Amino acid sequence: MAKQLIECVPNFSEGNDLQIIKQITDVIERVEGVMLLDVDPGKATNRTVVTFVGEPEAVIEAAFLAIKKASELIDMRKHKGEHPRMGATDVCPLIPVSGISMEETAAYAVKLAKRVGSDTQIPVYLYEYAQPNKERNNLSVIRGGEYEGFFDKIKLPEWKPDFGPAVMNERAGATVIGARDFLIAYNINLNTKSVRLANSVAFDVREAGRVKRDGHPVTGKVVKDADGNDVRIPGTLKACKAIGWYIEEYGIAQISMNLTNYKITSVHKAFDEVCKSAESRGLRVTGSELVGLIPLEAMLEAGRYFLQKQKRSLGVSEAELIDIAIKSLGLNELTPFDPQQKIIEYKLSQASKAKLIGMNLVAFANETASESPAPGGGSISAYVGSLGVALGTMVANLSAGKRGWEDQYAFFSEWAVKGQVIKDRLLAAVDEDTAAFNKIMEAFSLPKNTAEEKSARTEAIENATKYACEVPFSVMQTAYESLEMLGLMVEKGNQNSITDAGVGVLCVKTAVRGAYFNVMINAKGLKDQAFAQEIIQNAKELVAKNHQEADRILAIVEEALN
Repeated sequence: MAKQLIECVPNFSEGNDLQIIKQITDVIERVEGVMLLDVDPGKATNRTVVTFVGEPEAVIEAAFLAIKKASELIDMRKHKGEHPRMGATDVCPLIPVSGISMEETAAYAVKLAKRVGSDTQIPVYLYEYAQPNKERNNLSVIRGGEYEGFFDKIKLPEWKPDFGPAVMNERAGATVIGARDFLIAYNINLNTKSVRLANSVAFDVREAGRVKRDGHPVTGKVVKDADGNDVRIPGTLKACKAIGWYIEEYGIAQISMNLTNYKITSVHKAFDEVCKSAESRGLRVTGSELVGLIPLEAMLEAGRYFLQKQKRSLGVSEAELIDIAIKSLGLNELTPFDPQQKIIEYKLSQASKAKLIGMNLVAFANETASESPAPGGGSISAYVGSLGVALGTMVANLSAGKRGWEDQYAFFSEWAVKGQVIKDRLLAAVDEDTAAFNKIMEAFSLPKNTAEEKSARTEAIENATKYACEVPFSVMQTAYESLEMLGLMVEKGNQNSITDAGVGVLCVKTAVRGAYFNVMINAKGLKDQAFAQEIIQNAKELVAKNHQEADRILAIVEEALN
């Protein structure tokens, strides 16, 4: 499963005193597992927008500490600014990034709101997806009256806070906490300086569209409905806000977009729609740029989309999917696009967590040959397995692109995609196996001077050893899973590569048996005999089943060669 990541974008009612802002962001950065991405203070609005991201529990801990610190430092009785506001922390949305649903994110928002209301005595309102009452889920409606008007508004039964006291906090005000969709700020470049033409394209595609006019060549009056409201012609893209503008720095006009739900309107769909509109007006799209960060899945989907248009196999590596997305969207036109800095998950990743698989081949071999006990057989088993799956995936990709096999493109492309997933899981296990070994070493190094310390140390050793059994058993299961694909590639794939698939089977056979050795040696040190016997029995059954199937496939390869 993908790691669960959520983004938090609290808006604090202070944009001038950088010392206050720094004290708030400091408490965010002190929370382990959270990365501060952006701090954007505004003097005229007297408001600062902060962006940070991480795993859910860490994010709501950081958000709570920030809201609490803001309530101590910001005095709303003295606050003035151009932006509407109702509290020291005016609004605090949680946004699902990856591996988590909106429903789960909304539940975390409710958990945060409940804690803020009970621990800080700040009135809290839920909004967007976290608010079940649709009559009060709109932020602007909730905030109506602002700080000054809320002393009376909060007394109304229909505006009783969801959490916290039904009395306005004079110093900190009230706050709004909720869950909303991820917003992607995306600009598309045109080969023109005309803002008028750029706006015409923007009106074609944005959800709000344009006002309808009566078609008179001179007056061009806006058409009204029976109630006197402007009649609008909707644009082609849902969840999309757009406008045309001129960028003096680059000497071009752009379509500036906010994609408010990229799962409804993706960057690649927006790009293609703008291309169509631009072409119809005699313009050409020359590239695009992302403002801020983008979730990994949005880039991968763009890569898959453009590969599919080219009738190429989708079973390529993550890096290649991102590269095709960058090239197809023209993301390098104005400034270099660095995936490590622009993709949220990559920006969060730390090299220390993937030390081994980040090495080149020579460095990995040298590290294995060194006097350090890790990486050992478990990590090597996982890596050998990943190479075996990679060979099978290669055959699937070659078969998907083979001339005359166009009718089988979908079949082989689908298996190549599955192969990439299995390969990546095994690659992750290379470092995970070493981490499991290190956990055992750390447990053995714990103090044992008192009875309590001895008990804690014994428990830590037992738990670490169980984990050191579970990791290689997972490698066994994952590697075995790939034999279905390898068998199909041997029997139905491009026969010019049958030996490649055969070598892949040999790698998987080695990976499963090597990981089996690790399960067995680690299980011997367990005190929990029930756990030990169960995992040993399961490992023995799996290694036997794996060898039987691997040998069956290898026999087909031998027969083809003879």
